[in-house]
Amino acid sequence: MAWIVNKTRKIHLIYIVVALMCLTACSVSYKFNGASIDYSKVRSIQIADFPIRSAYVWGPMAPMFNNKLKDVFANHTRLEQVKRNGDLKIEGEITQYQQRNKSVSSEGYSAQTELSITVNVRFTNNSNHKEDFERQFTASASYDTTRSLNSVQEELVEQMVKDLTEQIFNATVANW
Repeated sequence: MAWIVNKTRKIHLIYIVVALMCLTACSVSYKFNGASIDYSKVRSIQIADFPIRSAYVWGPMAPMFNNKLKDVFANHTRLEQVKRNGDLKIEGEITQYQQRNKSVSSEGYSAQTELSITVNVRFTNNSNHKEDFERQFTASASYDTTRSLNSVQEELVEQMVKDLTEQIFNATVANW
């Protein structure tokens, strides 16, 4: 009887080894970057610099936004960035940069302040004009009023710029 149990164990062991070999030999690899671009029709993108058209301004914001927007497309697509006549075209302006009280403490003073950036984007797809749009995108971040705007501004603007550029990327080339 023991030889039957031993033989059954050996057969089970062989099945397990074969199954493991099959699993390790066959692997699925998929790289997802969020873009759904038909590179046979779309090969280039034109990204204009977004000027600041807001009443309230922080100087480094425009270059930070413009560079990050171009970097997102460079890092997540194979599109060639061109100065004019791109298959895709993104242009617009930073229309609003503002802060407002978000919450009030029990003493009646501002406890948190919200900082926000709004950009107006005009997108043109020269291979499919049905995808063209003009839309506003907004990102915001809050900070405790015990801290000064100067001490948190760069960090918050970087967060909001990252959020805005991801929103724009998703709206323009991540059509899923």
